[in-house]
This record gives sequence, structure tokens and C-alpha cells, in this order.
Amino acid sequence: MPAVETSDLGKEYGDVVALESLNLSVERGELYGLLGPNGSGKTTTIEILTGQRTPTSGSAAVLGIDPVADPIDVRREIGILPEREDPPSFLTPREYLEFVGEIRGIGSIDERIDRWAERFEFRGILDTLSADLSEGERQRVMLAQVFIHEPELAFIDEPLVNLDPLMQAEVKDQLVEYCGAGNTLFLSTHFVEVAEQLCTKIGIIASGELVAERDPANLEDGLLATFEESVGTAEKRAVEVSGQ
Repeated sequence: MPAVETSDLGKEYGDVVALESLNLSVERGELYGLLGPNGSGKTTTIEILTGQRTPTSGSAAVLGIDPVADPIDVRREIGILPEREDPPSFLTPREYLEFVGEIRGIGSIDERIDRWAERFEFRGILDTLSADLSEGERQRVMLAQVFIHEPELAFIDEPLVNLDPLMQAEVKDQLVEYCGAGNTLFLSTHFVEVAEQLCTKIGIIASGELVAERDPANLEDGLLATFEESVGTAEKRAVEVSGQ
């Protein structure tokens, strides 16, 4: 059974089509990258798969669970990092991660907090109010909450935002190591180089449609050329259809 599967998944906001007949199949152990320009439907896809938004049509399964019918069950099993989400400003990183641990039913939370704070290099700010942290420090805390309950599947929207180059390299290593242990990662990004470096399989989305799927290791012309061609063709077709 795939870790993530969608069938003709669609989402409309009034007259705006955010997703159109999206068909995905992400195998367990993959580091799958959903790559697309801004407004292409990446975030909408993740929100539906993580039970945060209801599709207009089609269906989805996440670890065999329907995220529309059982959103709480899905969120209990996965890790999630939405784009540009911060820990609560009135809590310290330690308090926030303790709260995450309580929700997740983690018994040895102190040990895990220390381990992930060490991994993402924020042990020195564990007891500082999140309101006083830099954007990069808040991002590191949010990355820790993704993995602290050791999920077998995680959804991450733009993992490297606000991180300095050294921490970007550390996070990349962590993501690869996570999948190397048999877990699955669904990564959303609009940075071609991130997808090309990290992912074992890449889906290219444009105008709400999956326009190509590729193995980045087997692209003769590189991912950027494939991306430009796929997105350009899709956007041209969308303009032609809207003009009919």
C-alpha cells in the first residue's frame, strides 16, 4: 500500500480551480518532492492530505486512512510542517515541545527534546520565549516538532526557509537520513535545486495539475529544463482553455 495516494483529487474556490484531477502515488520510503511555481496548488494538496482542507472532488488515502473522513487519525500518525508556521509566541521551545509530546502521547519527552534541540542546534534557546527568537530559530523548533514523535510519514512545506547555509545542510542530511530509515517524506517546494538534491521522485505541478513525474537521477537535461518545459506547456494550455 502506498504511503500517499490520490485519485482525481480536485479543489475549487468559487470560480478558481486550485487542483484538477490530481493523481499521486507515493511509495513508502520515498522522499517525494512536489515542485511547482507559486500558486500551483502545492499547499492546497498538503492541506487536503493532512486533513486541514476538504476537496471538492476525488479521494485520498494517507497511510491507508481517508484524511477527509478521519482527519484526526491522519494527523495522529504523521508529522506536519506547514509553510511559515511558528511556535506560539507565549511559549518557550521547551514548553511548546512538551505540549506537542503531551498531545502525541510521548512518555520520554525530555530526552527527545534534548536530542532534537541538539540536532537542530537550539539547546541554548530552549527556555527563551518564542516571541524573542529569530525566524531561523523558530523554523528549527518547528522542524523538531515534525520528528519528535518519530512518525513514519511527514509532510513539510518549504523546509529550508529562513535557515542559514550551515543549518540548511544539516536539515538536508536529516531529511535524507529520515527516509533512509524506511520512513516517507512528502516535501513541497518551489526551489528546483532543493528538489534535485534531495528527492528520489519529483512531481511537477502547474495550474493545479500534475504535469510530470521524474526521477531526478535520470534527467539528461537536468531538472530545471524539465521544470521549465513542463510548467510552460501547462500554463500555455491553461491560457488556451480559458480563452475558449
